[in-house]
Amino acid sequence: MKPLCGAALLLLLCAAAGAQQNSCVCEKNKRVTNCRLDNGRCRCDAIGSGVTVDCTTLTSKCLLMKAEVMGSKSGRREKPKDAFEDTDGLYDPECENSGAFKARQCDGTTCWCVNTAGVRRTEKHDADLKCNQLVRTMWIIIEMKHAERSTPLNAESLKKFFTDTITSRYLLDGRYISSVLYENPYITIDLKQNSSDKSLGGVDIADVAYYFEKDVKGQSIFHNNPGLNVSIDNEDVKLERTVVYYVDEIAPEFSMKSLTPGLIAVIVVVVIAIVAAIVVLVLTRRRKGKYVKAEVKEMNEMHRGLNG
Repeated sequence: MKPLCGAALLLLLCAAAGAQQNSCVCEKNKRVTNCRLDNGRCRCDAIGSGVTVDCTTLTSKCLLMKAEVMGSKSGRREKPKDAFEDTDGLYDPECENSGAFKARQCDGTTCWCVNTAGVRRTEKHDADLKCNQLVRTMWIIIEMKHAERSTPLNAESLKKFFTDTITSRYLLDGRYISSVLYENPYITIDLKQNSSDKSLGGVDIADVAYYFEKDVKGQSIFHNNPGLNVSIDNEDVKLERTVVYYVDEIAPEFSMKSLTPGLIAVIVVVVIAIVAAIVVLVLTRRRKGKYVKAEVKEMNEMHRGLNG
């Protein structure tokens, strides 16, 4: 191979320098590719969907879930040490170009309706299912339980930490943080935002909850970030459990089939107890009736004896 001449080498160096200047890192989403600067903003293509995302704000939950599914299939998914896969609640979603969930989601021939958080809100049906609208999730409850402690945390310090974290790290307007409640050992954060509250370009509470949940589980979506370190009054707090609940503007459409086994068991026990009580009552009344009849018969025989 002939050595490159001076002009050709200069062109290659200039091209490389230009490419480096136009590249960027998406600090708020590591599940992206093809990052570039566009009018001073870092924009990248979301893995799995190819939708362009703005790296100055949070990426929508739908695009993040799709990227996570694609990452786990291709082996690109980063896993913490000693981690094992938990696929509960994870599916390959259909997203709008805006990044929002499509109202109907399917897995092969099985379909269901979801809310704006991508959470199933109906029974699963066949492919003929119609979902007329994407129902808004207006209230998200994040419930956490911290490890056992000798003394409770300071409630005001705890409230300030989570309020500051949500507004600065996840860019949510503080007015959507309805409350931060501490009932040792439980911490409950209420996020409320209806469709008229959400401003154009503002972050959605569903996206905030998804980022937050990944952070506290050590699966941060942020670039080169191990997760959220919960520190109250300069003391690290270990969270043992995090559960997210969703409240929609329209009540979900579930039947008895979708109830958890525990709840069904409670209902069965209550029904059995009621039936048993009714049986005992009926038997008691029957026995009492037989006793009264026998007593009347004996009295009649005594009267006949005396008259005779």
